[in-house]
Order: sequence, then C-alpha cells, then structure tokens
Amino acid sequence: MDKDTKTEIEAATFRYLRDFLRENTDVQNIDLMNLAGFCRNCLSKWYVAEAAERGHEVDYESAREEIYGMPYKEWKLLHQKSASAEQMNKFEENEGKK
Repeated sequence: MDKDTKTEIEAATFRYLRDFLRENTDVQNIDLMNLAGFCRNCLSKWYVAEAAERGHEVDYESAREEIYGMPYKEWKLLHQKSASAEQMNKFEENEGKK
C-alpha cells in the first residue's frame, strides 16, 4: 500500500471515530477515560498537537468544536452528565497508575 492511500485510510478511520462519538452522546468522556484512557478532549489535544507539528496553529476550543461537532460549552449543556462517585473513583485510580 502506498503512503498516500495509507494516510487516506487513517484519516477516514479518524473521521469514523469522530462521527461515532458525535452521534453517541450517551458515551460519556469519563467512561471513555476509565475504559480506554482517552476521551474527546484528548482527541482535541492531539488534533492541536498534530496541527502544530505541521506548522498550523489550531486553538484548543476550535479543536474541541471539530471533535464535538459544536462548541464544547453547548455539548456539555446538552449531553454531559455528572460523574458518579464510582466513575470518579475509577478515574482517580487510573490517574494514580500513570
């Protein structure tokens, strides 16, 4: 497989993940962090970092809008639920392992 095709496939895979997360708003960031070690905000930070590596400046809020499909504050109001004590305990336990 040539490099351009590989890059196209990787980009399409990223878009699929991004769109999946946009459509499945019931999947909370805390659950993603606890299960996979990353969340939508992590994807946003990686987006900013990869843009910078290629000489482009993308601010964090713009990157979050790209990932969430809307301003983060709006997504948070519409979809974010309060984390349970169990979720927070698991998160803190995982953070302590880093």
